[in-house]
Amino acid sequence: MALCGLSLNQCLRILEMAFCALALIIPMFRGSMSSPYGIWCEFVWVFGLIVAVVIFVVEKCLVDKLIETFVLKHTWDDLSCGLTLLSSLMLLSASLIYCTVFVCATCIADMICAIFSILACVVYLLDGVMLKLKCPEGYLSRVRGILRFTQALVACLLFTAVYSCFKGVENRLPAGLIWCILVYVVCFPTVVVILTHLQKCVDLLKCCDLNKLELVFDAVAVALYVSAAIIWPVFGYKNYRRDSLTHENRIHDLNLVTVMTYVNLGLYVADLVLTLIVFCKNR
Repeated sequence: MALCGLSLNQCLRILEMAFCALALIIPMFRGSMSSPYGIWCEFVWVFGLIVAVVIFVVEKCLVDKLIETFVLKHTWDDLSCGLTLLSSLMLLSASLIYCTVFVCATCIADMICAIFSILACVVYLLDGVMLKLKCPEGYLSRVRGILRFTQALVACLLFTAVYSCFKGVENRLPAGLIWCILVYVVCFPTVVVILTHLQKCVDLLKCCDLNKLELVFDAVAVALYVSAAIIWPVFGYKNYRRDSLTHENRIHDLNLVTVMTYVNLGLYVADLVLTLIVFCKNR
């Protein structure tokens, strides 16, 4: 299927650009966002716009040259599929957050913004499914790669919720909460594992056992997240003050961090099991 020389995937990417740009432009006219959740939504729309533009330009104009010279020539389809699936997940999170935090019965502009964000998410999801059907063997477009992307996405949501929770708090944080924040930061380099798979065609990385590297990383991440899953609820709710003027927002942030911590723990456990299976098969 083609329209004016464009394939269906390229038409979808034009729609992705348009919807992300429209979702981004509407809040920008009202000034800069002060809410961490608003900043996250704007970041997601910018990311979705950039991904769509880069993939469109590369596949439309540069793909033949990349096939000959690009270091990722063997994984371009996998990379584009993985980035598209990641963008769909990020847009889903931004759409849900924006609808929950900013949309109200009289907020017409916010409603329109949310609609464009939802449309961008739907188009990205459709594009990702189509690419997945064409690229079933790549790491980033398979379960393990999707888990890696999702772990990074949940970690970003954790950072956003933690910042929102303690924004404006002058009291020193207890050691337990500082430990949990360090856990989220230390485990975030899951994206490094993704990069090693993208670059696995490079000779310098052939000497590395990527499955063993992932196994060690996942085991450490699971142990750290188990500690955070225990410590965060204890210290977070213990230091929660109901007499605060923003206590309702803070309790929502605390709840979100708690839930996301358990979600990421489950993702790392699932990733550890899959990595262990692959590691045992390859021995």
